[in-house]
Amino acid sequence: MPEEFPHYIEFRHVYKTFDKPVLVDSNFAVDAGQTVAIIGRSGVGKSVTLAHIMGFLKPDQGRVIVSHEDITDFGESDLRRIRRKVTMVFQSGALFDSMTVAENVLFSLELREDYDVQNKEDVVNGLLKMVDIYEAPDAYPADLSTGYKRAVAIARALAAQPQCILYDEPTTMVDPIMSDHLADLMLRLKRQLKLTSVVVTHDLDLMYRAADHVVFLHQGHVIYFGPTKELEKSGHPHIQEFLALDRVEKA
Repeated sequence: MPEEFPHYIEFRHVYKTFDKPVLVDSNFAVDAGQTVAIIGRSGVGKSVTLAHIMGFLKPDQGRVIVSHEDITDFGESDLRRIRRKVTMVFQSGALFDSMTVAENVLFSLELREDYDVQNKEDVVNGLLKMVDIYEAPDAYPADLSTGYKRAVAIARALAAQPQCILYDEPTTMVDPIMSDHLADLMLRLKRQLKLTSVVVTHDLDLMYRAADHVVFLHQGHVIYFGPTKELEKSGHPHIQEFLALDRVEKA
């Protein structure tokens, strides 16, 4: 691990402007094996942050460190190398509609030369078991609920054996039971596979259960970065308002 980049992911004074500033002097870090949640209202730069980690966007200013490397000025071939270590589970699931559940998961394995056909089948079955959709290998995405599509997308992401998974709103538009299931799954992956993860979410239950640290974004600024359990002690009025609103919605 380079001494210069001790954290697995780090934002150093990152700025990004589209029509208006979206990220303003953004600083936070994710250590290997940690789960960090990024929260805040809609439009505060949460998904833009994930896009910078994947290298889909470049900052106007500042440095983005991923997998202990400064990827800010990387070209496409270097970014492809990083994306073999860091994968993303999109909110839509981004599954192939014409492929079965098993074929969707197998798709990630096709790029791996270290498996033969039997190995691949075993790995697909193992991954489907891990995400609790073992009974539905021949189903098509159209047959699945939103929550199960996300679970298949997670299995497909795991097939590539990443070091880090980025989750974009994994529990949005799923029922509370499936939301709990996905939170359990993310915790299990962290413990069993020692995966590093970044979770963009509105779901504070998921944040409290799965995240070690929290990045709270407000108008492009990181107004809190620290342990999840300390968030409620923050005196920042926007954070207190956000937490109060969540309590009202649950009441």
